[in-house]
Amino acid sequence: MNLDFAFLNWGVVSSFILKGLIFSIQLTVIATLGGIVLGTLLALMRLSGKKWLIWPAAFYVNTLRSIPLVMVILWFFLLIPLLVGRPMGAEMSAMITFTVFEAAYFSEIMRAGIQSVPRGQVSAGYAVGMTYSQTMQTVVLPQAFRNMLPVLMAQTIILFQDTSLVYAIGAYDLLKGFEVAGKNFNRPVETYLVAAVVYFVICFSLSMLVRRLQKKIAIIR
Repeated sequence: MNLDFAFLNWGVVSSFILKGLIFSIQLTVIATLGGIVLGTLLALMRLSGKKWLIWPAAFYVNTLRSIPLVMVILWFFLLIPLLVGRPMGAEMSAMITFTVFEAAYFSEIMRAGIQSVPRGQVSAGYAVGMTYSQTMQTVVLPQAFRNMLPVLMAQTIILFQDTSLVYAIGAYDLLKGFEVAGKNFNRPVETYLVAAVVYFVICFSLSMLVRRLQKKIAIIR
């Protein structure tokens, strides 16, 4: 098999790729922020000590963590139009799906982060008259976020890699951009190889950032 990268006129190829890259970044950011918010609520429910909050949160987390992401993407894409009564674009469906799915993983990260805060600080909050929500907001959650920040960022990198799965519903992500470029230039093998390099460079750079952040947090401790 002969590989020819001479077709890579980046002025032309980038026009196919840039649109997909922008959507992949948007999807990653939205799903991360939404997943952390929803995941934090799920974590607080599981740590509340109240069975009527623990059981639905545990069911949500355990169910989604047991199902392949591509299946969840397809389910949401096919079921949401039936529930809302009108069709929904692939991009919007992907954003909802990733937020809901990633919340299950962020929930476990946040639960571990909350549990890493010494119980004595929680007791101290109660001792000065704080309520449960006040103690969580002002004492526990800030420390939990700091402790879990490297893990949250590592999960975000995995999320960015998983955005390539939206091909299943036809959304135009970074990988789709490379696929379109490959079809237009009739060089699918070369474009997929370049796509792998681009994903590696982005994810490896972010991994180095996480490693440096982890060292700084370790020094603060």
